[in-house]
Amino acid sequence: MLIERSDKIFITGHKGMVGSSIMRSFIKKGYENIITVDRSELDLTDEKNVRDWFKVNKPDVVILAAAKVGGIMANSKFPVEFMLENLRIQNNVIYSSYLNKVKRFLFLGSSCIYPKSAKQPIREEELLQAPLEKTNEAYALAKISGIKLVEYLRKEKEFDGISLMPTNLYGKNDNYTLNESHVLPALIRKIYEAKEKNLSFVECWGTGKPLREFLYVDDLGDAAVFALETWDPKEKKSPTDDNGNKLTYLNVGTGKDISIFELSNMLKEMIGFTGEIKWNTKKPDGTYKKQLDVSRIMKLGWDPKVKLKDGIKKTIQFFIDERNNNSIRI
Repeated sequence: MLIERSDKIFITGHKGMVGSSIMRSFIKKGYENIITVDRSELDLTDEKNVRDWFKVNKPDVVILAAAKVGGIMANSKFPVEFMLENLRIQNNVIYSSYLNKVKRFLFLGSSCIYPKSAKQPIREEELLQAPLEKTNEAYALAKISGIKLVEYLRKEKEFDGISLMPTNLYGKNDNYTLNESHVLPALIRKIYEAKEKNLSFVECWGTGKPLREFLYVDDLGDAAVFALETWDPKEKKSPTDDNGNKLTYLNVGTGKDISIFELSNMLKEMIGFTGEIKWNTKKPDGTYKKQLDVSRIMKLGWDPKVKLKDGIKKTIQFFIDERNNNSIRI
């Protein structure tokens, strides 16, 4: 394996949905030397704070799962914040990892890095081939910068960094605030609260026609550990692009999508809401289809385990439990 059980592993964003899932996957596989730091102790947007922390703690493996994230509304309304905060976090953590000779580094990107007009299913080669979706352009540009910085450090400085591009994620520790959340948690909250209040209808954005691919977050956690343990871009068997160049970033998903209309009806049935879903077509749909080609990571030996209906059932229960305990942001 490319990492060892004794390695000091630093997971940024460990309280978020992605970071906590990666931490669970490491613990499940027997890793014990895991470092996590609260924001009050380490501000990842503060360059000096990050540099000093790395000099003192010297982690062997770093996973950059910390990011400012949100749905269409938040991305459209606050592009400056989304770009600047993510660039600061990425630049500080990536470059400090390089300076302190981190053994392996993993950057978490997003499927939104790909052009709005990308050929479907989306292969890794589609990156930077056409304009981005405007509703999340600032976030996507920041993520692309992170992917490229990791790639350039590998080529120029022999820094062992890799990146994964997950599709839409859902599961434990998701964000259910209506102005900031992604489509699936937002629908869960809207439909659940409509049932509680005996409402006759729920209003949803757009037409319901766009297709989205969803990956249960614990599958991503397992993919992250798998990639760190086994994927070495220098090896002969490592995935290459169409020109034979070694890839330093890979897609992660299920390779299957579902319409938002079908998803909302599935949630209605699971939650037990009997009212109507009304579509506000004056609101944006976003990109029509974003299905990832995940053949390359699957050829390396990883595949998703959790079926969509099973994952959604678990996620609805997580939402109910956390809401009852007043432990989620709503």
